[in-house]
Amino acid sequence: MTKELPKNPDERQRRTLWTVLLLNAAIAIGFFATGALGDSSALIANGLDNTSDSFVYAISLFALSRSDKWKRGAANVSGGLLLLFAAGILIDAVRRYYTGSEPLGPLMISMALIAAVVNGICIWLLGRLEDPDVNVRAANTFSLNDFISNGGILVAGGLVWWLGSNWPDLVVGVAVAGVAAWGGIGILRDAHGEGRRAQTNQ
Repeated sequence: MTKELPKNPDERQRRTLWTVLLLNAAIAIGFFATGALGDSSALIANGLDNTSDSFVYAISLFALSRSDKWKRGAANVSGGLLLLFAAGILIDAVRRYYTGSEPLGPLMISMALIAAVVNGICIWLLGRLEDPDVNVRAANTFSLNDFISNGGILVAGGLVWWLGSNWPDLVVGVAVAGVAAWGGIGILRDAHGEGRRAQTNQ
């Protein structure tokens, strides 16, 4: 028997956001554990990314049943957190460049494959929602960013394994920061556009 989906759009969004939040929290723990074990900037960067995503999903859930103004505010917080995350990753990459690191390529590849499956599920779940609000669109941006980042970790892990050097790991760490910054700017633009449309319709 097929389980019926909630008829209330807000309830569907709430359930989906809760599922995506828990999946992101679980994968963040995996990234931090393997990043620490494998001395990988790229894995730790993605761990921070998924952690920030989880916080943002929690904010989105809080704003879901509230006014459009609340929802735009939550989206602005989401975009700002992504920009802060990007800055933190850049600082960590610079530190590792000067102090050195020895990332483990096979561990990076394994974790990236697991994360890609999880993020693929998140994208599928969010894509099933009809008429998503600004926060759900932000959640979709996070999941797409994460999926792209997983591909970068796969490439970096292969190069680290092949070359025995840490520079591919650092490059991907910086690239993840760039993807996050771009996503954060996009979310802020989306929220700003929603605000302008709301003012126009008043």
